Amino acid sequence: MSTLFGTPLPLVLAPMAGPGTPALVSAVCGAGGLGSLAGGYSAPDAIRAEIREVRARTDRPFAVNLFVPSEAAIAGDARLRDARDALAPYREALGLDAGALDVSSPSFDAQLAVVLEARVPFFSFTFGIPRPDALDACRRAGITTMGTATNVAEARALEAAGVDVICAQGSEAGGHRGGFLGGDAGSLVGTMALVPAIVDAVKRPVIAAGGIMDGRGVAAALALGASAVQLGTAFLRCPEAGTSAPYREALARADETSTTITRAFTGKPARGIASRFTREMERAPVAPYPLQHALTRELRAAAARAGDAELLSLWAGQGVARARALPAAEIVASIAREAGLTR
Repeated sequence: MSTLFGTPLPLVLAPMAGPGTPALVSAVCGAGGLGSLAGGYSAPDAIRAEIREVRARTDRPFAVNLFVPSEAAIAGDARLRDARDALAPYREALGLDAGALDVSSPSFDAQLAVVLEARVPFFSFTFGIPRPDALDACRRAGITTMGTATNVAEARALEAAGVDVICAQGSEAGGHRGGFLGGDAGSLVGTMALVPAIVDAVKRPVIAAGGIMDGRGVAAALALGASAVQLGTAFLRCPEAGTSAPYREALARADETSTTITRAFTGKPARGIASRFTREMERAPVAPYPLQHALTRELRAAAARAGDAELLSLWAGQGVARARALPAAEIVASIAREAGLTR
């Protein structure tokens, strides 16, 4: 069967920083889907190394995902001080001092240069639309571009920019909301409502994402007009995933009511398993992205070392209770059978 990506199955592994290892990406590719490397937080050399590792493991096509840079965040001294003060008790409990604020992040242009140099077959992105020259460079390199939309306005903007494929991210999806137009309220449309709306509004192929965990969800999304389906939370418990032990334990305990959308970790709205930190920080002052991400970086690392899941960003979608602790290839095969994609 020929699919949108030239893969045997119309299934995409969502890019997931941390859990999305080269081993997981290549396992999904080998099973017939399209694996995706999460490069948004990674230095160019790290992206280059992971691309090489994936290619050493599989000759199947895969994608690399990056974050489209936005205008520099500005926070007044008082707001930044308040955000620091709100985090102070957690830092103290983990034995951390006040620490310096390091807001440095990898250069998007340098990251994209690696994608172009490696001629990765698919380049996906979120939080906006790359500059026209960046998209032109991808076209010249023969790289298919895939952008994230959380509403119809964003999908139309992606199409107008010449983006090849649109990923419709429903509100059920785990991790950061990829919206860039319409504010937070405009980015919280459910997957089953969003997919047909975007399919009807644009002429580009659409990937359905958000809350889809098994073949039933895949079949429903394809019936609504999606050309492919993206799953992330479904693979978090795979042995190939880089999911930490406390993260895995939280996933095993979660049910359909366990997730929440929070800004507390990064300053951007993101869906994950609710914890003491998300509950206590619900009304606390938060710095804008990426300042809040910088403020919590050391805290999250210390919590991971301490095995304290209550202070970790446990990104997961609303279907988390149906995540299976199986090898990635078995999950892909099960989903394909359940969806009627294979016999």
